[in-house]
Amino acid sequence: MGTLPEPFAAWFAGRGWTPRPHQLALWRAAAAGESTLLIAPTGGGKTLAGFLPSLMELAQAPRPGLHTLYVSPLKALAVDIARNLTAPVAEMGLPISIETRTGDTPQNRRARQREAPPNILLTTPESLLLLLASPEAGTLFAGLGAVVVDEIHALAGTKRGDQLALGLARLARLAPGARRVGLSATVAHPEPLRAFLSPTGAPEAVRLVQVKGGAAPELEVMLPEGHLPWGGHMGLASAPEIYRRLRGAKVTIVFVNTRAQAEMIFQALWRLNDDNLAIALHHGSLTVEQRRKVEAAMAAGKLRAVVATASLDLGIDWGDVDQVIQVGAPKGVARLLQRVGRANHRMDEPSRAILVPANRFEVVECAAALEAVRHQELDGDPPRPGGLDVLAQHVLAMACAGPFHPDDLYAEVTRAAPYAALTRHDFDDVLRFVEDGGYALRVYERFRKLFRDAEGMVHVRDQRVARQLRMNLGTIVESPLLKVRLRGGPVLGEVEEWFISTLLPGDSFIFAGQTLRFEALDAMSAIVSRGGEGDPRVPAYAGARMPLSTWLAARVREILHDPRKWRLLPEPVREWLRLQRARSALPEKDGLLVESFPRGGRWFLVAYCFEGRLAHQTLGMLVTKRMERLGYGPLGYLATDYVIATWSAFEPTDVEPLFDEDILGEDLEEWMAESSMLRRSFRHIATIAGLIEKNHPGHEQRPRQMTMNADLIYDVLRKHEPDHILLRATRQEAAGGLTDVARIGKLLARAKGRIRHLRLDQVSPLAVPALIEEGREWVAGGAEDALLAEAEALVAEATNGAEIFNEVLADVTEGIRVRAGVVDKPRHRDRPRRSRFIRSMKTAGGA
Repeated sequence: MGTLPEPFAAWFAGRGWTPRPHQLALWRAAAAGESTLLIAPTGGGKTLAGFLPSLMELAQAPRPGLHTLYVSPLKALAVDIARNLTAPVAEMGLPISIETRTGDTPQNRRARQREAPPNILLTTPESLLLLLASPEAGTLFAGLGAVVVDEIHALAGTKRGDQLALGLARLARLAPGARRVGLSATVAHPEPLRAFLSPTGAPEAVRLVQVKGGAAPELEVMLPEGHLPWGGHMGLASAPEIYRRLRGAKVTIVFVNTRAQAEMIFQALWRLNDDNLAIALHHGSLTVEQRRKVEAAMAAGKLRAVVATASLDLGIDWGDVDQVIQVGAPKGVARLLQRVGRANHRMDEPSRAILVPANRFEVVECAAALEAVRHQELDGDPPRPGGLDVLAQHVLAMACAGPFHPDDLYAEVTRAAPYAALTRHDFDDVLRFVEDGGYALRVYERFRKLFRDAEGMVHVRDQRVARQLRMNLGTIVESPLLKVRLRGGPVLGEVEEWFISTLLPGDSFIFAGQTLRFEALDAMSAIVSRGGEGDPRVPAYAGARMPLSTWLAARVREILHDPRKWRLLPEPVREWLRLQRARSALPEKDGLLVESFPRGGRWFLVAYCFEGRLAHQTLGMLVTKRMERLGYGPLGYLATDYVIATWSAFEPTDVEPLFDEDILGEDLEEWMAESSMLRRSFRHIATIAGLIEKNHPGHEQRPRQMTMNADLIYDVLRKHEPDHILLRATRQEAAGGLTDVARIGKLLARAKGRIRHLRLDQVSPLAVPALIEEGREWVAGGAEDALLAEAEALVAEATNGAEIFNEVLADVTEGIRVRAGVVDKPRHRDRPRRSRFIRSMKTAGGA
């Protein structure tokens, strides 16, 4: 089987192509009825390899009905693949029908697809579960010959991946002869992906085809003209250099890490756009119509550049993209390669990408990432176990499809890799919850969704339940906003709920130009009063929580600790590290460096943990809680991707107890019980599990109503059934995704007996970025002047007035003004024109 049959051989020849070895390998595997996981670099023809066997089978033996199901994590990718498949099918005159089915598909087309399905259907995990929940699922999928899962690495280990794995387990029963094909970019852990794809959950059942080689990407780091900022994470200082790169390329994707950053970079580029280049914006908060308009314009070659978040990470094939610019550190090697691969999108041609670090620590992170790419080393964690809330949704969906026996469904579910270790006890508890809500909720009629007949078969109670499932199905729960309301007064505005969930009564924070004291939660409002003690915190945004990968963090520590690796860094950063070594010490590779120093009547403590912002935020809460217990009088803390900084009334003399492993015991449980984090997590889990329903026939439930309902149920369950399956799922999720407890545990274990505490007389050079970082944003007004003065004093103090850093103050203070929402970056770097742009516009939301 070395030569393609006609008309495929002629079609390849007409384009001057030769089938790649991995494309032929998947053809041979399909002929043998084998499932296959293909791992190949971007641009290697993975999609064509996945579909080629199906196209050949249908060309040789045309038939009506569904033959191949394609599952994509993105609606846009499904639409793009359908467009790219339709062209060769038409050119070869093949009698093959191709359609998409997503949340955007009109109802009349969905109905037609159920009655007369196309040969190839391209869909998403959510739409697949809707099809499987239909009583007609057995008929629809009976003749299924193949399932193609694209970008499988982006799904495995997520709740949408759990949903898909359960769907694949059901397909294995409905169409046991259907082979499976997984398509993935290069990953660090292929075995879990083989298990994810396997009909039995055993990786051995899936052949691995791994493509080596491909042109190495051409990567470079670009710094702003003038001086490199000490802190900040927006990268606005490099806007003029980014714009010049846009002018010199055909089509560029400018990737950023957060939606707020996307908005600000786009605005900065637009104001520089004297050439009227067609530049667009793309991120998840934009409407579907806006995103589709941008995608269509890119596909049609009408754009010179698009500023995007992770919404464009995955494999839409825009062949004209010849340059990728990553603004801000990439946070992970695999993520960087995924984004870099969007340029050229051809395996045999190098992808060109430019990394634009926003500050000095990010320069080190970018150097670590580039070194990893050169050595072809990848990062990434293996997938976690499947969520019980997703399982509850699936159980109800399967009941809507038809009656089942619990023994049969349990056997089916445990063939899905994320649920291979699911105990029968947990399964029965999930089933019991779906059946009637569980012990504490069974008295309420609305929670009764299933019933059992005399033979033990489980049935859906009525069609109303099935209708409600279809309206609320999915695993994506948007983070709601909370109003900030003065007690007895007006609403001041809105902040993301997750930030409020980190506050305890009495904590203070800055909002709407004033210092506020958090008092309590009232449904969808945070009740506050004016004033408050201690240094206030500033609302942070969920979009800023992209974690620094564990593996990349280790490389950053290694570079900082080993001066021989400083050759990877530009001179301003090397000089910064030399000053740090002279005035304090360098962070340890495997230990933990902690500095403390007095300043402004307070004691600062800076711990160089390098475990990512999410883990640091949790650890910062636990450390300050223990500082309070030890009598140090903590006043506040901040967390960046690299460090934790606290400030207190008294000197922290004994540091080791602050980072003892037992901090994850009673301290963590006490904090989680006092905070509203568990309530928020429960609300998300209850929504996915179907306990809280967002949509009802004729109307959508208001977030306030959903929150009140969830909080009432949460209190009932904690009091009357503390071991309820959803409370167990809530605690499991809080310990994992919300607080990153496992990562904190590894840090504390690594640091045990290796904590180096240095008491300094003044702030160290490496601590300066933390103390002026975005975690302590300020609003316009008097506080701005105070922060500018503080930044100037910090730099002077850390460097003892070293001449090399005198001019850095302009960039530091300018970055602070950007975060304060009172200035944007100038069009040009020359100082005389800069003053024209001071306070030229109010940036929405600051940094």
